[in-house]
Amino acid sequence: MTNPQGIQAAFDASLKHIGATASHKRTIPAPANAMPRFQITEDLTSIEDEWRGFESHANCTPFQTFDWLVNWQRCIGLRQGITPIIVLARAPGGELLFILPLAIEQLRYGRCLTFLGRALCDYNAPLLSPEVAQTLTASRFAELWKALHAEIQRGYPHSFVWFDKMPQRVGGQHNPMCDLKTQRNASSAHATELQTDWELFYSQKRSAATRRNDRKKLKKIGEFGAVEFRSPAKPEEIQKLLSTLIEQKSIKFAKMGVANIFAKPGYTEFFTAIAINARLLVHVSALQVGANAAATNLGLTFRGCYYYVLASYGDGPVARFGAGAAHLHELMRYATGHGCTRFDFTIGDEPYKRDWSDVELHLYDHVSGVGVFGKIVASLISIALRFKRWIKTTPVIWWLALKVRSLT
Repeated sequence: MTNPQGIQAAFDASLKHIGATASHKRTIPAPANAMPRFQITEDLTSIEDEWRGFESHANCTPFQTFDWLVNWQRCIGLRQGITPIIVLARAPGGELLFILPLAIEQLRYGRCLTFLGRALCDYNAPLLSPEVAQTLTASRFAELWKALHAEIQRGYPHSFVWFDKMPQRVGGQHNPMCDLKTQRNASSAHATELQTDWELFYSQKRSAATRRNDRKKLKKIGEFGAVEFRSPAKPEEIQKLLSTLIEQKSIKFAKMGVANIFAKPGYTEFFTAIAINARLLVHVSALQVGANAAATNLGLTFRGCYYYVLASYGDGPVARFGAGAAHLHELMRYATGHGCTRFDFTIGDEPYKRDWSDVELHLYDHVSGVGVFGKIVASLISIALRFKRWIKTTPVIWWLALKVRSLT
């Protein structure tokens, strides 16, 4: 992994590179009967101040913050040749209505218009002004999107559009991107409302028998060494803990028969950069048992919500007593103690998420084609996505799929 002392210098240098290599920027007039006007830019740095100011009050998720996406583009997007297409929609007075972080990505079956950083964003969405609903009705958005997409196609030709993992609501309001023709994503997301007191929340979520069993397991874990919940603050300690997390996840991916994301160029650098450069957003922690990190996590704290993003646990005898579950308990305790009122398990339908959650969030995909070839590709993608959802929502078939995947 990279030297933590050089992270910030490399980050600053790469920001200049992003700005120097992607300076394309223009304002696009909206249709005569539409109020907002559009601006498109490839240069994230040119709108950094405005983006950060807007995200401080806009409805969005942490995956639309400037820190998340600029680090993603620097570490991963540039290496993959991805072109950012950041759309800013303004009211007649010039105030921002929304920011739509899009990109052109070259896939093996053609050029695709999609969300910037979509692969590592559990929720893909625009940043919305709290007042945007007053201006952007469903019919108005359909009209604006038609004009905007036509302009993007002229400047950035592509064969199809693929917007995935879109939540129905962003913050407190409807997500206008879901007014496009959509279908359910193969997975849902799950969240739970926290109490002001962890013990009260825990007692409401778990029976007395389950809590006794949890205490027995924790006592067993303690036989392997002193148990401590750690949240390092120093860059060197964060980097070391991330190395452990990545190692644990890589082993788990191999056992599951899943492609290791950390083998992809830039992924390790991205998580290191976001953890060190966005300290107010990212929380890295571990359940320390003696000298070993028995379980690890990278989460996000944003707007009073804790996002459970990347978690794992080590092999060995400690794992038999639920080190991962014990760490999750401590994370919920941490979130409650730091004023969070919601714990978001993000995308995925693992049974433990359903056990804790009282909210299921449906996510949606939009796929459409441009031209005959693009429409054929979009149709095939839509069919494949529906088939994937059928597999994941049919318990017997999904169980068989997991078994086969683990054996390959």
